[in-house]
Amino acid sequence: MTKDKSMADTRRNLSIGQKSFEYFSLPALTEAGYGSVEQLPVTLKILLENLLRHVDQGFATENDIKTLLAWPKTRSSDHEIAFMPARVLMQDFTGVPAVVDLAAMRDAVAKKGGDPDRVNPVNPVDLVIDHSVMVDRFASDSAYAENVRIEMERNRERYEFLRWGQKAFDNFRVVPPGTGICHQVNLEFLARCVWSNESNGKCQAYPDTLVGTDSHTTMVNGLAVLGWGVGGIEAEAAMLGQPLTMRIPEVVGVCLDGHLKEGVTATDLVLTVAEMLRKHGVVGKFVEFYGAGLDDLTLADRATIANMSPEYGATATFFAVDDETLRYLELTGRDEETIALTEQYSKAQGLWRSNKPTAVYSSEVKLDLSTVEPCLAGPHRPQDRVPLPKLGEATRAQFPDDNKKSAPVSGEDWSLSDGAVVIAAITSCTNTSNPAVMMAAGLLAEKALALGLKVKPWVKTSLAPGSKVVTHYLEKAGLQDALDELGFHLVGYGCTTCIGNSGPLPPAIEEAVDKGKLTVSSVLSGNRNFEGRIHPRVRANWLASPPLVVAYALAGTTDIDLSSEPLGTSKDGKDIYLRDLWPDTQSIAKAVATVSRDMFAKDYADVFSGNEDWNAMPTAEGATYQWNDDSTYIQNPPFFSPDLLPEGGDITGCRILALLGDSVTTDHISPAGAIGTQTPAGRYLLDKGINKEDFNSYGSRRGNHEVMMRGTFANVRIRNEMLKDVEGGVTCLMPEGEQMSIYDAAMKYQEHNTPLVVLAGKEYGTGSSRDWAAKGTRLLGVHAVVAESFERIHRSNLAGMGVLPLQFPDNVNRKTLGIDGSETIDLEGLEKISTGMTVTMVVKSKDKSEQRVDLLCRLDTAEEVHYYNSGGIMPFVAEKLMS
Repeated sequence: MTKDKSMADTRRNLSIGQKSFEYFSLPALTEAGYGSVEQLPVTLKILLENLLRHVDQGFATENDIKTLLAWPKTRSSDHEIAFMPARVLMQDFTGVPAVVDLAAMRDAVAKKGGDPDRVNPVNPVDLVIDHSVMVDRFASDSAYAENVRIEMERNRERYEFLRWGQKAFDNFRVVPPGTGICHQVNLEFLARCVWSNESNGKCQAYPDTLVGTDSHTTMVNGLAVLGWGVGGIEAEAAMLGQPLTMRIPEVVGVCLDGHLKEGVTATDLVLTVAEMLRKHGVVGKFVEFYGAGLDDLTLADRATIANMSPEYGATATFFAVDDETLRYLELTGRDEETIALTEQYSKAQGLWRSNKPTAVYSSEVKLDLSTVEPCLAGPHRPQDRVPLPKLGEATRAQFPDDNKKSAPVSGEDWSLSDGAVVIAAITSCTNTSNPAVMMAAGLLAEKALALGLKVKPWVKTSLAPGSKVVTHYLEKAGLQDALDELGFHLVGYGCTTCIGNSGPLPPAIEEAVDKGKLTVSSVLSGNRNFEGRIHPRVRANWLASPPLVVAYALAGTTDIDLSSEPLGTSKDGKDIYLRDLWPDTQSIAKAVATVSRDMFAKDYADVFSGNEDWNAMPTAEGATYQWNDDSTYIQNPPFFSPDLLPEGGDITGCRILALLGDSVTTDHISPAGAIGTQTPAGRYLLDKGINKEDFNSYGSRRGNHEVMMRGTFANVRIRNEMLKDVEGGVTCLMPEGEQMSIYDAAMKYQEHNTPLVVLAGKEYGTGSSRDWAAKGTRLLGVHAVVAESFERIHRSNLAGMGVLPLQFPDNVNRKTLGIDGSETIDLEGLEKISTGMTVTMVVKSKDKSEQRVDLLCRLDTAEEVHYYNSGGIMPFVAEKLMS
């Protein structure tokens, strides 16, 4: 793009104290006759400012701005715009492979005679190490120290690599392990609401925006910071100064009214919102909250709702700046200038929240807060809300033939039954950022102890806060002791159970589950509960508020109606009900009042320093990384290999690697959780001399493509329809029909240069923004994925790895075509790729019959076409740097 010379100058100045800030004024656009800004939702105003600010850099045009200003007339648009986020946020599971890719890009540039030092993040990048701690030790005072020690031992190679990256790359910071979860650290410390930096000798102010390599990056939307999760692939492009292209989104307005009832938590609210918005249909859209009901929601409540955006499919869930935003900035230790700039800039730009907004929306939803009831969600999806009284019924529905079974536990005088809670975890960024629900958990624990209640002996309990501040306010309120006494000891500051790092169950429990073929439960205060995610032996996983996690640990089962049945017996033999333990609003408010600015200031004063073990690790030198061929954690990936570059033209003679159903998540596709000894990845590690106890998790080994490609499509709960009544990552090698692991079959196909495709149903790739779901797919030799519909991030990631996303037309799918997996597939019409083009799929059956179907090419932007034609984002950027 070239600079549009005709744009009026919209630069204005804002004075904060003695300092002057230049900014690009949105009202000035109206004054210059470009159109009214008032009717735009706040999120689109932020995108408009982003365009306005980047016209001079050639990333936007006057036509882009006029089209966005005209949005209120149509409330939807196919127009494509560029978005340049102010910064990038990473966690270590997704961040390590991103840094590996940057290191590989430096190698590729150096081998072609270029300067590797040119490969650097252009935009600021913060990587928070938060996904690596596992719950190996629990229910003891030493659990935290032991888990940290084990974490450092297991991940030393990864952490040494990140320390090299921190030193080698400009504009790149690492928050060491043991600090907190990236989204909570972002909310409490990194985010500014209004960003500023020096530009052409002036201090320029603009909205704080970001993309993150984790789906729940949206949590910071609660602080009026527009950002969302992208795959590591897109994030690398943003790091390197490439604009993210997107179509102007639809914006759904959500009006809140009324007040939450006594005993209803922010968790109950967010699970209700997730169900409501999933039914309304907000996939790929922005959601923007407004209304008088917001006056009663704390910023932590708003962040809880925004965090769950991926669970109802929204790209972002935004809450505009208001007095509560400023209060939170002050509470969390932001300086006076940041707070004043946030207020004045937001009001000057029309970004300040009003209960009577002038904005129009693509569609609107209303929610009366007084209708929200206590609830959980599960057993497999976050949007499947279950009212508290119905959980027992929902649990029994998971038992085969509705027949409840039990199994003896070795060495114990009690047995384990279907529905037993074997994991109760207060964990995740979703709720541990919210003092109200955390204090409620502590108060409930305190009452339970006073009545003589104990957690059932088969429950693995854990407390993994999102930041150290949580520990400090629980201690100051005098509630940590009660949680400790019930077994909810601190196990670490990280995602733990929510990300699948729940650690092993006691051997006797695992043995009973296996022998009895039991359907046991987990209850966690997280945001994800997909099949196989929490623990491979736990089939039913329920999302709940922290106080409910404690309550179900006391009850020991989810086969119960806690609204009417007792969860235990007191010291004097009386039945105890949930209502006897539940803290009232006044008690919770009194405890929350102990949270202070000093806590945040103290805990974030040395956020980048790290502990003694972190600082004692050696740091490698040099512009390029010295790869170790023997490492099982970090390997130079083959993404720049000529073998992965597209040949161009039609793709013929494809075999079907997997035939999949609806709602296949990135957890099904991407390696996650524990590594089994009998899996291809486990066999690889054993061959490398790694003992089982040192396997660590897939997530921790994302920097090694050899492990990750072996774990792609290897989830224990994935169902390949090419096989009947079989779970797990297996397929049929064709034409032989031999059953084997998907990885082993893919390697055999590669030996014969046979291209592969994957066929699937609706909502393919929902869930976390796992880049390895796309990377692993490509490395297995898959050239295209054909599905009925795609989740936004995964579809884009496929394009960014050079895998062609193709969509069935309405009312046509693998079933209507009678595909069983034995067919070969030709993809025709690929001589010249363009957005939204038609690609013909020719299905050839064993009997020589053919079916032809026109598919929609889901390369949705011109940038995605460039990435696909180059073999992915990374080769594209490397070529650009060299030129």
